[in-house]
Amino acid sequence: MTRGDFPYCHRLRVRYSEVDAQNVVFNAHYLTYFDVALNEYLRDLGYDYHALVKQQGLDFHLVKSTVEYLAPIHFDDELVIGVRAGRLGNSSLTWELGVFRRDQDACLSRGEIIWVCAAVGTHKAHPLPDELVRLLS
Repeated sequence: MTRGDFPYCHRLRVRYSEVDAQNVVFNAHYLTYFDVALNEYLRDLGYDYHALVKQQGLDFHLVKSTVEYLAPIHFDDELVIGVRAGRLGNSSLTWELGVFRRDQDACLSRGEIIWVCAAVGTHKAHPLPDELVRLLS
């Protein structure tokens, strides 16, 4: 997995409050990094997540998240978080993510996030919105 494998990358800098006693990024922050990058990718695509909820009565439920820690990340490192759509199912969407230092191609961490589209209130699976499938295809 290299930076070139991703159509979108979000930049961020590791803050002091995100490192642990071992002076590396605390594991839970990776999911926050992934969430921020995913939301920025959708924003960059022009996809209105809030309209999905308000106008279509649909939402996404996180059903799986995985993180692989490949190399340490430290305070003040400048990172890019790569995002790409993996598998597009009927009602599920698998996101693939990679974390890289700004000026390097080696992957420091990779992750997978699986969302299921569901009707608000009922939590019953619903087909992925056509507009989102079109934007990601």
